[in-house]
Amino acid sequence: MDAREDFTRARAPMPPDERRMVEGPRGDQLRPRFPQRRSVAVVFGLFLLIVVAVAGFLYWDYARRFETTDDAFIAARQFAIAPKVSGYLTAVPVTDNQHVPAGGMIARIDDRDYRTALAQADAQLAAAQSNIESIDAQIAVQQAQVTESQAQIEQAEANLVFARQQAARFALLAHAGAGSVQNQQQYDSQLRQQEAALKSAQAALVAAERQVTALKAQRSTAEAQVAQATAQRDQARLNLSYTIVTAAQAGRVVNLSAAVGEYVSAGTDLTMFVPDDIWVTANFKETQLDKMRPGDKVTLRIDAYPERFIRGHVASVQPGSGTAFSLLPAENATGNYVKIVQRVPVKIVMDNPPTDVALGPGMSVDPTVRVDPRPSLYQRLRGWL
Repeated sequence: MDAREDFTRARAPMPPDERRMVEGPRGDQLRPRFPQRRSVAVVFGLFLLIVVAVAGFLYWDYARRFETTDDAFIAARQFAIAPKVSGYLTAVPVTDNQHVPAGGMIARIDDRDYRTALAQADAQLAAAQSNIESIDAQIAVQQAQVTESQAQIEQAEANLVFARQQAARFALLAHAGAGSVQNQQQYDSQLRQQEAALKSAQAALVAAERQVTALKAQRSTAEAQVAQATAQRDQARLNLSYTIVTAAQAGRVVNLSAAVGEYVSAGTDLTMFVPDDIWVTANFKETQLDKMRPGDKVTLRIDAYPERFIRGHVASVQPGSGTAFSLLPAENATGNYVKIVQRVPVKIVMDNPPTDVALGPGMSVDPTVRVDPRPSLYQRLRGWL
């Protein structure tokens, strides 16, 4: 009976108050079991939840101050280099992808024809200048003739005055009967001769002065010829300088097609050229531009060199989306319209571009722009600690 009662009691459900109590190691002490473990788990869970919440808030507070995109590329104003004169190439001292400083030579054209043209232009200029000197000498001679004609006029005027006095005197004597009619006629003739001599001297003066005017006009024409010859000489000198094709700014040679012995015409592309002045064009979503302003600091990571982080700043934001300036801009004035978040190009300038690696247009970049310069709560905590 005792064994059966013990078996039945063991299988019977334990009351709630008794289930919470178990015997101690000696059978005489009782202690709680499940409530203590639950309290530790609850405290640990609350602590973990608080830590995760604080960490999440700090991360959100820090991350919301940045805007990033993977739709960004390096850009540059690359252009083709072409000569301004034609001729055979005698030297091409550069090769593909070579860096060339500002003023560095890209190619040289045979300059013998252009040196001959410059010598001819110098000779024409010297001849024009000699013509001016000859005209100046003629003007000086003619000025002396003008002076001589003026002296002759003064002499003729003096002779005319004396001839008039003589004619008047002998006319008075002849009228009074004290002189002969022959003398009167003689001095009348001398008076008319002096008057004619005066007119001749005056005419010679006018002719000399007009000759001076004509020579001055010739000198103006000669000066114009000198100016024309000078312009031709300068153009010939420029053409000679154009036989050396140089880089206007520092950069790299790309897709070089020029070769020694090749005949090139003016405007023939010799090579493409990528200047050192490069930047990043980042196409941010229009919803990311709310707090983005020129001057904001940027961290750049280039896909080709992922271990490098380059500093930069926002230079400008394009006043319009990228599609607005495309060849075929989007036309939304139609019956069916779906709103799509547009991309707006943002120009980012690198503050410390690397010089030991090649960067060029089209390379992918991941920019991260700090749109809020104020320190985050995480940064403040680090500063306090």
